[in-house]
Amino acid sequence: MYSQEEIMELKEELLILKEKLQSNIRKANSEIDLMRNQTPTDEGDFAVLTNDSTLDFTLIEKQVKELEEIEVALDKILNGNYGICEMCEEPIGIERLRVKPYAKFCIVCREINEKSLKK
Repeated sequence: MYSQEEIMELKEELLILKEKLQSNIRKANSEIDLMRNQTPTDEGDFAVLTNDSTLDFTLIEKQVKELEEIEVALDKILNGNYGICEMCEEPIGIERLRVKPYAKFCIVCREINEKSLKK
């Protein structure tokens, strides 16, 4: 399926992504804390603070979800079932894993999954 070298390269990429996301989440949480400590002087300031907070929460939520997917991928490497599509149980192409090392689905199943989510 995949060579040990490919698995180690992808694991390293996952660890780098994990660290970047953890850093981004920490920074965003710090910014939110700073915003919470600001006192808006008028309705405009209040609107800007509220909008910025909502945007930051949305970004953090997305990054936390991505971080969880990375953790799952790292666990799969440890368990020896990394790179297997969760839908069809066939190997995920190495090219796809190089683009998205925490991919859960092969290309075909990803498209099926996305279409079913839109309905």
